[in-house]
Amino acid sequence: MANGLIGRKLGMTRVFAEDGSSVPVTVIEAGPCRVLLVKEGAVQLGYGAQAPHRASRAELGHAKAASLEAAPRILREFGSNAQAYKPGDTVTVGIFTPGELVKVTGTSKGRGFQGLVHRYGAGGGPETHGNTRHRKPGSISPGTDPSRVIKGKRLPGHMGAERHTEMGLKVVRIDAERNLLFVRGAVPGAKHGILLVNKQHGRSRHD
Repeated sequence: MANGLIGRKLGMTRVFAEDGSSVPVTVIEAGPCRVLLVKEGAVQLGYGAQAPHRASRAELGHAKAASLEAAPRILREFGSNAQAYKPGDTVTVGIFTPGELVKVTGTSKGRGFQGLVHRYGAGGGPETHGNTRHRKPGSISPGTDPSRVIKGKRLPGHMGAERHTEMGLKVVRIDAERNLLFVRGAVPGAKHGILLVNKQHGRSRHD
């Protein structure tokens, strides 16, 4: 059985537990993914479909070898029992079970160029008495020695649009008919962003 799937984020909502408590969840359209290549201890899965004129000859040939009609939009490898699949098989959200833990990888929302207060949560300067440095960094380095800005200093710059993995998320519900995975908590990225959902062993961040 494969250890994960490729999917896309549909958004957030809430579901109600048996005791009536409200549980915030992210809805992920996980798969179905087609198997393109089987390796020792891993499988290569494809998600989505490219228009024929956008796919390269190599991508089209790779898909044809697995009996796929179109080249997948996304290709990723996941750990798996090599004996469980063969090229052309379909992997669905059924590999997950309610209550198990997953880790979700995606690209965070891009925020553009941001200052210290937004990017790192700096306190900023005084807000009154004629001060004009409300959101400025202030002093950023020692003076005479070493007389330079130390490497790694937190400064204004590009924020977001980075690969991020959220760990220890619990599967709350599965809708096999619509290939939907309801995961407790938030995951990286904007709506319709591509996600990698992997099984994880250990404690949940919500315990």
